[in-house]
Amino acid sequence: EVMLVESGGGSAQVGGSLTLSCVATSHAAASCGMGWYRQVQGQRRELLSTITKDDDIITHRPSVKGRFTVSQDKAKNTIYLQMNSLRTEDTAVYYCAAKRYYCTGSWWFGMDYWGSGTPVTISS
Repeated sequence: EVMLVESGGGSAQVGGSLTLSCVATSHAAASCGMGWYRQVQGQRRELLSTITKDDDIITHRPSVKGRFTVSQDKAKNTIYLQMNSLRTEDTAVYYCAAKRYYCTGSWWFGMDYWGSGTPVTISS
């Protein structure tokens, strides 16, 4: 069974930093790429950033551009989300997701696997 396991969530102050990690238990599960999403309670899940196995990175959410950075360690089947200059509006549950097989078009709309989420709370 393929699993995605997030870690690194927690609490931070405004202006602070957190780093999230997501490890895929199967290399094949993310043979296209992976991404980070977040969801505020009562709102839709929103896509933040994606990264392919070829290291193509897209930041999809303008509000995190320049503050959040996605990276990966392919040997460990792990992606990271470095979050800097945190704001109260970054408070959410953060999820990672993975797309298997090949990346075509807007591949991030068809993720195959999801983690269970890690909560992030930013306070002033």
